[in-house]
Amino acid sequence: MRLLLSRKLSRLEDTQALAEEVLGLLPRGALVALEGPLGAGKTTFVGFLARALGFPGRVTSPTYTLIHTYPTPEGPVVHADLYRLKDPSLLLGQLEAALEGARLGLVEWGEPHLLGASHLLRLSPEGEARRAELWEVGPGEEKGV
Repeated sequence: MRLLLSRKLSRLEDTQALAEEVLGLLPRGALVALEGPLGAGKTTFVGFLARALGFPGRVTSPTYTLIHTYPTPEGPVVHADLYRLKDPSLLLGQLEAALEGARLGLVEWGEPHLLGASHLLRLSPEGEARRAELWEVGPGEEKGV
């Protein structure tokens, strides 16, 4: 894996700025695994990404519906959450279908290697703030550095 950026997030505005910066690093069709504990800001980050792509609505957690799709002028943003699944691989076929033609796919609680993710965004608590790291994941690489 290769670290593309690392930022300290102290305020909500920092997360918004991170989303705008990350968007410039993600090619069309990128699949991003989102990693971080409950409350780390994964869904908030997705909301800022969708807004930066032109989605005017509200982004909510897909914890119970598993997959949300948000239309944008650049193509759909697909947001999935695997937290509740004992076997996340059971959703992979549905996720793959949803990602067809998508501008961007973002999956909370997904293992990058299982998903075939191109990127990993790791959000880690750091005192009152959070540390965000965007990693480019190579084919067949496992989670971690």
